[in-house]
Amino acid sequence: MASQAIGLAGKTLFITGASRGIGLSIALRAARDGANIVVAAKTLEPHPKLPGTIETAAQAIEEVGGQALPLQLDIRDAESVEKAVVKAANHFGGLDILINNASAISLTGCLDTPIKRYDLMQAVNARGTFVCSQAAIPFLNKSANPHILVMAPPLNLKPHWLGPHLAYSMAKYGMSLCVIGLAEEFRSAGIAVNALWPASVISTAALNLLPGMDPAKCRKPEIVADAAHQILVRDSRTHSGRFFIDEEVLKDVGIEDLEPYAIDPTHELQKDLFLD
Repeated sequence: MASQAIGLAGKTLFITGASRGIGLSIALRAARDGANIVVAAKTLEPHPKLPGTIETAAQAIEEVGGQALPLQLDIRDAESVEKAVVKAANHFGGLDILINNASAISLTGCLDTPIKRYDLMQAVNARGTFVCSQAAIPFLNKSANPHILVMAPPLNLKPHWLGPHLAYSMAKYGMSLCVIGLAEEFRSAGIAVNALWPASVISTAALNLLPGMDPAKCRKPEIVADAAHQILVRDSRTHSGRFFIDEEVLKDVGIEDLEPYAIDPTHELQKDLFLD
């Protein structure tokens, strides 16, 4: 769908949660340019309810013209993250882009959120983003156009975004705070740190397992992938600390017809969380 002449050919992307969903879509979009993709995800063996493993993702990436390095990784393990980033950089000769995509979700209220689930969301979302960024930055510092892109929402402190699912909101906002803080800390180094969030709910296998989700009211992951591509080809020194919304990114480059991204264009789209 969307593309840009500069492209991501030869760039190396380290993408967490890249075995399926939005992470895989971003990987495939970059792979079509001829990019190198590090598929960093937990799933090595097929999941009974969620399709996709690091091996199937790697195969799909190579089929569309990219190079792939599948690495089984739990981003809660900081030591494993550091080793994975080093292995990726050594394998491809450097690192240009980190996509902090991996995320855990539970849209539950305080009394219905087990502390084990609370800890998981904090460890994967907020802490995982920090851990992966910390490991990647020394290598990004050596790139000509380094980017960190975080799948996180703009900070919206209106109570109705906190009351229904406080634990999840805190975990996602922790990712958003990483964007603000890292963008400022590494601005002088020329490392772009930005957030990307979908305007409408994206249909993925994991999200479709949540109660109340109607795929017919969702968009395809490709809209996020095309928006991510537009962000990642920009000059890292002049585009940082931004909270991008996928459809706004595409409209800014002249892509007005977003209907092809809809699962069912006859249905009204469901607005994503944290957007008024």
